[in-house]
Amino acid sequence: MAAANVNKCKQVSGSGVTEAPMVDPVPPGRASRRAGAGGRPWGVCRPPGASPPAGTKAAAGSSGQPPGACSHGPPRPASRPAPGRLTRGGCGTMVCGGWCGSWDGEQHNLQEREASPRGTSSCKSSQNTPLTSWDQDVPAPELPYLVAALLVGLCASICFVNSLFGDFVFDDSEAIVNNNDIRGDTPLGNLFHNDFWGTRLTHPSSHKSYRPLTVLSFRINYSWGALDPFSYHAVNILLHCLVSIMSLRVFYVVFGNRAPRAAVLSAILFATHPIHTEAVSGIVGRADLLCALFVFVAFLSYVRAVKQSSEEFVIRKQMCHRLGKCGQSTVYLVLTAAATAIAMLCKEVGITALGVCSAYDIILAHGGVIGRTLILVVIGHSTRAVASWRSIPEGVVRRMVWRHLVLAVTGIGLLAARWVVMGSTVPRFMKVDNPASFLDSVLFRSLNYQYTYSMNALLLVLPIWLCFDWSMGCVPVIVNFSDPRLLTLPVLWVSFVMLLRRGMAQGRGSQTSRFVLMGLAMGIVPFLPATNLFFRVGFVIAERVLYLPVAGFCILVVTGMRELCLAGHLGRRVIQAGYLLLVVVFILRCQQRSREWLTEKQLFSSGLNVCPLNAKVHYNIGKVAADAGDVMEAVRRYREALRLNPDYDQAMNNLANILKDQGHLDEALHLLQQATTLRPDFAAAWMNLGIVQASLGDHSSAESSYLTALSHRSVYPDCLYNLGNLYLEKGDHQAALATWTNATTIKPSLAVAWTNMLILLDSQGQYQPAIDIADQALKHLPNEPALHFNLANTLGKLNRYQESESHFLMATNLDPTNANYWANLGVLYHRWRKYERAQQSYVHALRLNPSLRSAQDNLSMLLKATGKITR
Repeated sequence: MAAANVNKCKQVSGSGVTEAPMVDPVPPGRASRRAGAGGRPWGVCRPPGASPPAGTKAAAGSSGQPPGACSHGPPRPASRPAPGRLTRGGCGTMVCGGWCGSWDGEQHNLQEREASPRGTSSCKSSQNTPLTSWDQDVPAPELPYLVAALLVGLCASICFVNSLFGDFVFDDSEAIVNNNDIRGDTPLGNLFHNDFWGTRLTHPSSHKSYRPLTVLSFRINYSWGALDPFSYHAVNILLHCLVSIMSLRVFYVVFGNRAPRAAVLSAILFATHPIHTEAVSGIVGRADLLCALFVFVAFLSYVRAVKQSSEEFVIRKQMCHRLGKCGQSTVYLVLTAAATAIAMLCKEVGITALGVCSAYDIILAHGGVIGRTLILVVIGHSTRAVASWRSIPEGVVRRMVWRHLVLAVTGIGLLAARWVVMGSTVPRFMKVDNPASFLDSVLFRSLNYQYTYSMNALLLVLPIWLCFDWSMGCVPVIVNFSDPRLLTLPVLWVSFVMLLRRGMAQGRGSQTSRFVLMGLAMGIVPFLPATNLFFRVGFVIAERVLYLPVAGFCILVVTGMRELCLAGHLGRRVIQAGYLLLVVVFILRCQQRSREWLTEKQLFSSGLNVCPLNAKVHYNIGKVAADAGDVMEAVRRYREALRLNPDYDQAMNNLANILKDQGHLDEALHLLQQATTLRPDFAAAWMNLGIVQASLGDHSSAESSYLTALSHRSVYPDCLYNLGNLYLEKGDHQAALATWTNATTIKPSLAVAWTNMLILLDSQGQYQPAIDIADQALKHLPNEPALHFNLANTLGKLNRYQESESHFLMATNLDPTNANYWANLGVLYHRWRKYERAQQSYVHALRLNPSLRSAQDNLSMLLKATGKITR
C-alpha cells in the first residue's frame, strides 16, 4: 500500500511511545475478500496475541509484526498508567461493527467506545485520551487496599462482637454439645461417615448434611476449651472478618481494578448486613462461613486461571512454547476444583462456586464480549451479534469452552461422590419442615415457592423481621387465589425483569450492564439449592442460606448508587449521607440481633415477636422454661404449640414427660402413643412411652417399647439404662447388669448406670465386684459424688474404714449440701467408734435436712450410748 495511506498508531511501553505503521481499514465490501486466517480484514488493528493473516511475512524490525498490523512485541515491563488516567485508542483496541474494547490481561476491564466508521481509522496518530474510572462519580474516597481491608474487617468485627459472650443456642446443642464426633476420644474417621449432627449418613433419620470439615473445626475448638462457647464464637467472628476482607478482593475483581471505590463500598455492605447474624452468632453457622471462604477462593483462582490462560496464549504465539510459565492456568483450574470440593465439604452449597465462575467467564472476562454476543443473539440483533462474534480475539472461545468442560467434569464428579456418600438416598423431611413442598397442586406449590423467593429478597432489602426459624405456620401456605400475598409475585418478577433488562442493555453503559448481570448471578446462583427446584429442602426460609447471595445484592446496590449519581436527581452529598446512614443502621441492627442470640430465652422470645403463629417458637420457649424449672410456663407453651400444630410430635413428647412427673400418667400415655403413631421412628417417644408403661405396671408393653426405640436408634444409652431398670423391677438382675454394662460401654459418662450397678452388686453381697465397678466408673467420672458415696458404703461394710472415710469426704466436698452423705459419714464414724466426729456429722446432716429421720435416730442412739442423754 502506498506510503501516503499509512497512519501512525501509538503504543505505550516502558521506554516511551513507539510508533508502528498501520494500514487504513478496508471498506466493508472488501473485508471478506481480504480476510486472513484470523477471519478479519488485514487493515484492522489486531489485539495482543492475534495471529497475522495467512500468507504474510513478518516485516523486518524490532516488532516482528507484519506490515499493516499494530506493533505489540513480546511481553516486557511497561509503565502502567495510574487509576483514572488510562489511555484510549492504543493498538490493543480492535475495530468492530459494535462496541470495541481490549482486555487488559489482568482483569476484565474494557475500554469502551463507540465504533469508528468503517472508512476511518480508529487509532489516533498523536493523541492519548485519558479515561476516568468507572466509579469516579461514586461519593467515596479512593482508599489503598490495605486500609480498605482493615476498614472492612473492623466493620465486620464491630457488628458481631457481642456474640463472644453468647451460649450454645438452638441447633448448637445437637451439632456441638450432644455430638460425640467433636470429642477427641471419638475416632476421627467418624466425621467422614456421619452427618453434621453425628448420625450415620446411611441411617433413615439422617438429614444427609455432609459437612465433615465444619465438624472438624468444632473438634479443634473442643480440643482448645472443651465446651466453653467463647472460643467457638471467637472463631466464627474471625471467619466472618476474613470472608468480608476476601469479599473486598472479589469485588475488586468484579468491578475491576479501576473501580476501587465501588469495591470498598460493596465490601462494607457485605460485612455489615444484618442477615449474617444467624451465620455468625449461631455457632452452627460456621458451615456457611467456611463455605463462603472457599467459594471466594475458588472464584479468585478461576479468575487467575482466565488471566493466565490469555497470557499463555500470547506467549505461545510469540515465544514458540519455550517459556515455563505456560501451563499455570491449568494449575489454577485445579485449585478452583479443589477449593470447590473443600467448600462442599463445609456445606453443600459450595458446589455453586462453579456456577459463579462460569458467570464470570461469560459476563466479565475479556470485556464481556462472549456475554454481549449471546445477549445480542437473544434480543434478535443478528447483524450486531455476527459483528461482535467476529470481534472476539482468537482462541478466546476455545479456551472458555475448555474451562467450562473442566467446571462441568468437576461438578459431575462432586455430585456423584456426594450421592455415593449419602448412601444413594435422599433425605426425608416432615411436612412441618416445608409444608408447601407437600402440596398436591403443582400450581400452588410453585406459587408458594415464588412467595418464599420474594420473602428472601425482602429480607435482603429490609432485614427487620429476622427469626431463628420460619417453619410451622410462620409462613402460612397459599391455597387459594384470593390470598393477598400473591401480589408480591408481580413485584418480584417485575423487579427481576427490570434488572435483567438493564443488564442486557447495549450502549454507552454496557459496562454497568455487565455489573448488573454479575450481581444477579452472584445473588441467584448460590441461592439455587434453596429454591426447591432441584430437590426438597428442610426449611421454608433460612437466613443463613443468604450469606453468599448478599454479595450479589451489594453489587446491585453500589451499581445503583453510581447510576443515581450520574442521573443527577440526588446530590452527591445526599447519596453519601444515605449510604453512611444505611451502614450505621446495619451495624446497629447487627448488634441488636447478635444480643438476641446470646441466650436461648432471648432468641426464642425474639422469634415470638416475628412469628407468633410458629409452633416451634412456642415449643422452644416451653423447653427453656422446663429447663429453668418453670413447669407451668412450659406446659402452657407446649399446649399452645399443639394448638397451632396438632401433629407436633416433639411437643407431645415433652409435654408427656412433664405430665408423667406430675403423675398424670393416662394423659402422658395418650400423648406418647399419638406421637409414635405420627412418627413411627421417633426413638425418644418410644423410650418415654416405655417409662410410662412401666410406671403403670405394664412391663411387657414397656419392654416392647424400649426394644422398638433401640431398633430405631441402636446407640441409645439412656434407653438401655431404662430397660435395665425394667429388668430390675422384674427381678432379672443378670439382664439388668448386662443392659447397664452396655449403656456404660456406649456412654462411659452415664453416671446413673454405674451407680445402679454398684448398688445392685452391693445389695447382693458382691462387694468386690461392686468395688471393681466403682473403680472403673471413677476413671471416667472422678468427680461424681454418687459414685464416691456408694463406694464408701461398700468399703465401710468391709471394715475398710480409712478408704471409706476418704470417699465419704470426697462426696461431701463435691456435694456439700447433700444431707444423706453427711448422715452416712456419721454412720461410718459411729461404727469406727469415733463418736465425736459421728455426732458432728449427724448434726450437720440435720442442719441441712431437719426432717431426715435416719440421722435423728442415729444421733439419738449415739447420745444414749455415750451417756449424753438419759432414757
